[in-house]
Amino acid sequence: MQQKSLHANNLDFAYLQAGPSDGPLALFLHGYPDSATTWQHQLPAFAAAGYHAVAPWLRGYPPSEIPPPGAYYDRATLATDVAEIIKVLSPDKLCVLIGQDWGAAIGYGVLAAYPQCVSRAALLAVPHPAQVRATLKSSPKHALRSFHWFLFQLPWLPEWLCARRDYAFLETLWRLWSPDFDDTLHVTEIRRSMAAPGALQASLAYYRAMFGKRNADPALAAVRARLDAPIAVPTRVLIGGQDMRREMLEPARRYFTGEYEWTTVPGTGHFLHREAPETVNALLLDWVNRF
Repeated sequence: MQQKSLHANNLDFAYLQAGPSDGPLALFLHGYPDSATTWQHQLPAFAAAGYHAVAPWLRGYPPSEIPPPGAYYDRATLATDVAEIIKVLSPDKLCVLIGQDWGAAIGYGVLAAYPQCVSRAALLAVPHPAQVRATLKSSPKHALRSFHWFLFQLPWLPEWLCARRDYAFLETLWRLWSPDFDDTLHVTEIRRSMAAPGALQASLAYYRAMFGKRNADPALAAVRARLDAPIAVPTRVLIGGQDMRREMLEPARRYFTGEYEWTTVPGTGHFLHREAPETVNALLLDWVNRF
């Protein structure tokens, strides 16, 4: 794998790549708390299948650029980042899109607002955002599962909590969400990256932009209006067999007009692509190669 950089949507993005640069683009989006290196098992597999496999560090995640204070992190901005990255990397402005956690949440927005950029998509660990919102209103257990969404709305306390004891809270989240999986070396790298000036605040800004129009870029109102439009792009959702969010995947079918499948990966939790990479790689490649 090689690390490179590009400029898109007025930001510099670092990314990892593998495979032929003239191959079809497979774009991988990481989640929280995570980084582009989370896809270390997927990029070589896709490269071996002939894809130009690319995993960027998302907005505000070093070594990608950290925007200045007051920058936007709403889903319309994040989806536009991805659409612009695709334009830079793919001559025909088309790719297969894979995302996990926040990468999946952003991916749904890309599929709805910029469907012309994606031929097929595979999204991991997160159901359609509209289904998640609907479920949280009626399910205390799912609201508790997403406790960090609400915690991160508070001023200063999340920064203190996340940074104390050398960012140990981030490892706590990993152990909560994938309790049977030890990924210490990778999580240590994430903890180190969050210590970069501004990185922690940027990662929390994703959550703070979930609520309230004041955190949304007014220039992207038209994009925002399309974020939950019915999705026609063929989409497969993968989720860990131990992840309670699997309960939302069948009800989420109503948000798709195109091909939609969901599959559980037994014995895995939230970070299934790292817990069972061979199984997940086979499911991903089977799906994106169905042309």
